[in-house]
Amino acid sequence: MRVPNSVVLPVGTHVDCCREEEVEEKRHNIMAKITAMLMERKSNLAHFINNLEGSEEPEFYVDQWEKLKEMESCTLTILNLVAVNCTDHRDIKKLEATILEHVKNEQLFPEVVRVLPPVYRQVEAAIVDIAQSEEMADHGMMDLQYLLSKLSQYKHLANLGRELLQDILRYLHRIGLVVWYEEIKHLESTVFLQPTFLITMFKLLVRYRLVQQLESIS
Repeated sequence: MRVPNSVVLPVGTHVDCCREEEVEEKRHNIMAKITAMLMERKSNLAHFINNLEGSEEPEFYVDQWEKLKEMESCTLTILNLVAVNCTDHRDIKKLEATILEHVKNEQLFPEVVRVLPPVYRQVEAAIVDIAQSEEMADHGMMDLQYLLSKLSQYKHLANLGRELLQDILRYLHRIGLVVWYEEIKHLESTVFLQPTFLITMFKLLVRYRLVQQLESIS
């Protein structure tokens, strides 16, 4: 709701726990609730804005007014809910196909047709090559400056600069090839070339009923 031009695809799981007629009923109810929620939000924002504009000294509330107007201008596109049975591989493939179909929709995502400079593909291919090399540790973590030096060893990337590399890493982070938390101070100089390692690590640290499991240990 706070991100401009957001596109949201609601996904309903546990279809295998419902009868076929229940799925359609729940789908309808969920979409109706989302629509009602958005209408209520729009009404509340308009109410708050009117209150500020109608106050005795509106100049004192300019910052709040501007923030509310910015939130009011954020458009939110809600796509039709996709119902899936997570235990059925065919449903997962159906969800994947639906996501790809929407992502390729130029009306929803105008930037999808943007042509990337050749250097983006060259760096992407080189990073894949480095990540798959025998000298790469299983965790796939690499210092940003060291990654730049490794990439500079490729003949066609000898003049690659740090600023351009950071732009490319932002793109590769968005498409999921690497993970780079540049906004976190302690991680801004670390690039994760193997995102699956993070998933494995999080699965070990974040577990269902972890507190109960720990308490059950004598």
